[in-house]
Amino acid sequence: MNFVVLQFPASNCDQDAVHVLRNVLGHSVRLLWHKETSLGSADAVIVPGGFSYGDYLRTGAIARFSPVMQAVQTFAANGGPVLGICNGFQILCEAGLLPGALIRNRSLQFRCEHVFIKTATTDSPFSNRVPAGKLLRVPIAHGEGCYFADPETIAKLKADGRVLWYYVNAEGEPTDAANPNGSLENIAGICNERRNVAGLMPHPERASESLLGSADGRLIFESLIHSLESKQLAKAA
Repeated sequence: MNFVVLQFPASNCDQDAVHVLRNVLGHSVRLLWHKETSLGSADAVIVPGGFSYGDYLRTGAIARFSPVMQAVQTFAANGGPVLGICNGFQILCEAGLLPGALIRNRSLQFRCEHVFIKTATTDSPFSNRVPAGKLLRVPIAHGEGCYFADPETIAKLKADGRVLWYYVNAEGEPTDAANPNGSLENIAGICNERRNVAGLMPHPERASESLLGSADGRLIFESLIHSLESKQLAKAA
């Protein structure tokens, strides 16, 4: 598979994503600078975490105007899979590829810790390999990770099965104490209506090797790879 990982000024998780996809999972990966206007022969796009443009104005607010984002818009409109992680999630919301917004953490403090997230549905290219009932232990590192949307949007996300992950405690319960940033309904990650664009605040690329304390995040990338491989087999049949 050919992956493209976007790179903005002040991205700081782009190399982490490249390492996991190339060195851990064995796929072709290309870093793409934000001024590029073409994705080339990409099978999937990763919008990585970091502090694009120093989070000036608002997280993701400037990055969404980068030339490469027009190519991402077109790629997504054609059904291409796009995964936004942390700042990438923020950028996708600012670009209108995902609904809602990420605002200041409820505590008004930067949170850097491991959390548990529960997969709400395996009916997506980003969650299909997660075993039923398995909680994923993954790290977060953000100051503006509180997911917010109007009540109608939240209700539609839930009704359509578009909430992919919830913040939970070690017992799998979506408690207030398990919610690190105050996200509405404990929402940690969502997808769009076509289910080919997803975003989450936790960092699966930082939890894809046991050496780092958890390899649970690898399941998200393996889900995406499985989905891409299934599509290729279907085309070849």
